[in-house]
Amino acid sequence: MQAFSLLDLSPIPEGLSAADALKNTVTLAQAAERLGYTRYWLAEHHNMPGIASAATSIVIGHVAGATKTIRVGAGGIMLPNHAPLVIAEQFGTLATLYPGRIDLGLGRAPGTDMGTARALRRNMAVEDTFPQDVVELMGYFGPADPNATLRAIPGEGTEVPVWILGSSTFGAQLAAWLGLPYAFASHFAPAMLGQALEIYRSTFRPSAHLARPHVMIAAGVCAATTDAEARFLRSSQILAFARLRTGRPGKLPRPVDDVSAEVPPQVMAQVEHALSVSATGAPETVRRQLAAIIETYAPDEVMVTGMIHDPTARLRSFEIAAEVLGDLRRASKAA
Repeated sequence: MQAFSLLDLSPIPEGLSAADALKNTVTLAQAAERLGYTRYWLAEHHNMPGIASAATSIVIGHVAGATKTIRVGAGGIMLPNHAPLVIAEQFGTLATLYPGRIDLGLGRAPGTDMGTARALRRNMAVEDTFPQDVVELMGYFGPADPNATLRAIPGEGTEVPVWILGSSTFGAQLAAWLGLPYAFASHFAPAMLGQALEIYRSTFRPSAHLARPHVMIAAGVCAATTDAEARFLRSSQILAFARLRTGRPGKLPRPVDDVSAEVPPQVMAQVEHALSVSATGAPETVRRQLAAIIETYAPDEVMVTGMIHDPTARLRSFEIAAEVLGDLRRASKAA
């Protein structure tokens, strides 16, 4: 493992507002920079009462302006919701304002329900144009061409690093074909993780962007002083995920002592599988669980995420995660 990073969904806890969530995001990003995280990514979700990062590029700019060195980016932008030129202009502007610090992760899913997707896109295309849209978008970041019919200004010449995100083999194949870094959404959809990584690594074609495969996997983390405290704090995310799965999305719930009493067994089984690539517990427990994940999948980079109701406890969880991941990175380099 070469690096560790952080994914923030800018959660809106029960009892707090979107303004509180965005303030907490800035505080966490500043801490992540201090703690040695390589990247701080935010994700595009729409029509979600518990997530404040819908206008992702704006939040990225806000975070980049409040930090100094950490890379800030999208994990990711759901490209089917947007015209490639618009995203090129947005991220070209960000890269112009914060040179050398902006990443652009691209996803193929809508990041919302289909009704909201229709509201975003207005016209739903029957065909899947994601690969062509990625290539078009990357073209806008290339060297300036005064004779080009379409130009992203700002954007051209910025060479914003593009990542392909995915939770299936489709994104792995595309990232390998284009010679781009690949990030797998194993923090909520781990079923095809091993297969996708094998396809990406075995079919990767070197490119001007990347000489060899670069894999980032996402893992949930909920760390605290004791295992019991961490399990209590994690109940918020379990409840939120269960409610989303059953069509009742809302703000991030307060933690509960017995989450199994709140979630039907069949739903709990689905949630536990979806969140299985994760580490929950005291520092040594988290160390053991993250080390096992890293040993199994050998990622170049690990991106941790976690939804904790109390912002102070959330910050402490990522402090512990940084300590653990820093040790594991040093051990990896020494091996």
